[in-house]
Amino acid sequence: MEKNESYTVVIEGKPQGPYDLDGLKELSIVPGTFIRKPGMEDYKEAHEFPELRALFGFSFEQTAPQYFASFDQRLLAWAIDYFLLLLIYIFFILLSFIFVEDRAERLTMSLTFLPLLPVAKFMYGSLAESSAHQGTIGKRLLKIKVGDQLGRRISPGRSFGRNTAKILSALPLCFGYLYSFLNKKQQTWHDIAANTLVVKERLI
Repeated sequence: MEKNESYTVVIEGKPQGPYDLDGLKELSIVPGTFIRKPGMEDYKEAHEFPELRALFGFSFEQTAPQYFASFDQRLLAWAIDYFLLLLIYIFFILLSFIFVEDRAERLTMSLTFLPLLPVAKFMYGSLAESSAHQGTIGKRLLKIKVGDQLGRRISPGRSFGRNTAKILSALPLCFGYLYSFLNKKQQTWHDIAANTLVVKERLI
C-alpha cells in the first residue's frame, strides 16, 4: 500500500487535499465519498479504490449510473462519426481516381458507393459500442458511452441488436429518438428495446 500517494477528496461539495493514506484516516471517509488521484480524468467513489477498501474495510458496491447523455450530445457524436467516415470515403474515392480518368466514370463511382456509408456506420457503431471503449470516436470525444443498466460493457450481439433497433427510433418521424426527452434516463426506443443506457461522466 503506497502511503505517499496523493488523493483529492470532495468534502462538503469542495475538493480538498491532497492527502496521503494516513491523512485519509483522519477524515470521515464513507464508501460514497468522491475521491480522485493524479492522472484520473474524473472522481470515483471511495469503494471503487482497492487500497481504500482494504484501508477502511469497504466492500465494492456496483451502483447504477446517474448521469445520462443528452439528445444533443448523442446527435453531435453521430455527426462526428459520419464526418469521419465521409472523410475516409472521400480519401478512397480520390485514390481511385488515379486509375479512372474518365470524368463520367469518376462521377458514377463517387455516387455508386455512397449508400455504403450507413452500412459502414452500422458495422462500426455495433463493434465500437461493444468494445472496451463502449463507444465510437464521436462518443469518446464527448465522453459518453453505451452500457447496460449498470453502465457495464455490452456484448457484440446485444450491440448489433441495439443498432438494428434504431429503425424503431427513426420511424415514424424520428419520434423514437425524441422520446428521450420524455424518459428520465434519456433512453430512445432502441435503448429500451436493447435495455441499454448511454451514460456520461460524473459531474462534480
